[in-house]
Amino acid sequence: MVTRAVYPGTFDPITNGHLDVIERAARIFDELIVAVATNPAKQPLFSLEERALMVREACAHLPNVSVETFNGLLVEFARSIGAKVIVKGLRAISDFDYEFQMASMNRKLAPDIETVFIMTSLEYAYLSSSLIKEVAMLGGCIEGLVPPPVLPRLREKLVERGCISHSGL
Repeated sequence: MVTRAVYPGTFDPITNGHLDVIERAARIFDELIVAVATNPAKQPLFSLEERALMVREACAHLPNVSVETFNGLLVEFARSIGAKVIVKGLRAISDFDYEFQMASMNRKLAPDIETVFIMTSLEYAYLSSSLIKEVAMLGGCIEGLVPPPVLPRLREKLVERGCISHSGL
């Protein structure tokens, strides 16, 4: 039996913490679909297409990983692609509170789909896309915290939005 799993997120932008979870999940499941989500509660820096492209570039070395975009209920997307498992990354206990609530609701909506939690490696436990953007906007070094293709795109986007000067990042 082929096990297909889905790892959802907004990935605005993808971080090395996300990539750590993706690489580890790719070793567990036959197929992993990274699902780049629209999220009406967030105002992303990058467009859905830009975020999906950066995830594709970061995951190019993983033959059993593909990238899709979606909006709406995660469990409906999972069903539409035949995924029986939702992978969620955890950094801290605060993540668990939120993710437990989401997993419980997903279980109520789709009892046939399981949620599996993967702890982010300790070296990335503090990383979030929001923190990456904040540090970058304030001129801090984020090299080694995001996949290499993200650096120039993040710099370009922040210059475009007037958040940093051409000499920043």
